[in-house]
Amino acid sequence: MKNAMDRLIDKIKEMDNPTVMGLDPRYDMIPSCIANKYPKTIDGACDAILEFNKALIDATYDIIPSVKPQIAFYEMFGTKGIEVFKLTCEYAHEKGMIIIADIKRGDIGSTAAGYSNAYLGKTPLLDVEEAIFDVDFVTINPYLGIDGVKPFIEDCKKYGKGVFIIDKTSNPSSGELQDLKLENGRTIYEEVATLIEKWGEDLRGEYGYSSISSVVGATYPEQLESLRKLAPHTFFLIPGYGAQGGKAEDIALGFDENGIGGIVNASRSLMCAYKKDMWKDRFGEEEFAKATRAEAIRMRDELNSVIKAK
Repeated sequence: MKNAMDRLIDKIKEMDNPTVMGLDPRYDMIPSCIANKYPKTIDGACDAILEFNKALIDATYDIIPSVKPQIAFYEMFGTKGIEVFKLTCEYAHEKGMIIIADIKRGDIGSTAAGYSNAYLGKTPLLDVEEAIFDVDFVTINPYLGIDGVKPFIEDCKKYGKGVFIIDKTSNPSSGELQDLKLENGRTIYEEVATLIEKWGEDLRGEYGYSSISSVVGATYPEQLESLRKLAPHTFFLIPGYGAQGGKAEDIALGFDENGIGGIVNASRSLMCAYKKDMWKDRFGEEEFAKATRAEAIRMRDELNSVIKAK
């Protein structure tokens, strides 16, 4: 069984596209041609979100290797929203896409094991074990130490799954904690990067990258470049492109000399491409999925132009 990171890199190479589409569907993002079909209720909003997600997946599954649904935008709608999250993941899997569930869990012992059982492994029952969400990767928080990470690592080994561990994030206040200096002279994010390298030693695949990987934001290019050198076996999930201001030439610093080493997230810039000046005159609102596809191709080509020029 190939490990999760090899499968992801294979898919990136097959499509020549290091992009993951974030599916963070706020209700105000839904085009009116979908929203107006459903009542303005929790159930109606969830039905609209699912139709929107499926349309975006249909428009991009042959050019984008992965999707990253952010659980908060589903949890806010309660049990119906969780159902939409699950159905979205299942639909993307049917289309051959790699699923990165952005859940950012962080706890210890049996609680961490419960989270991992739900998303990566299987839920143990009296007679059988059953996969619940069955995604390929999850995002997790490392700030409880190895106690909060180990249950996920164990399921990665057992089920061929992967994790992206929060390291240096793209938000403006990330430095309040992540940039603090330790007694050894390193910042917290540098120390976390070293730990992630160590934690992932047993899960390195044929490309040299581990299924135990990290989240490193595009909005801090100097840190991105330094972490690429500090953690040569750690694959990066790179948020911050597009709406958050991350530029392609900065993102290229997170990739190795072979043009691999990272996957770049875009959420709003892809989901709401139909609202962008670049596309809104060419594609009407009812052609929102075509606008997303056009923006995905533009993003792919822009990223490749700088990554392959290294």
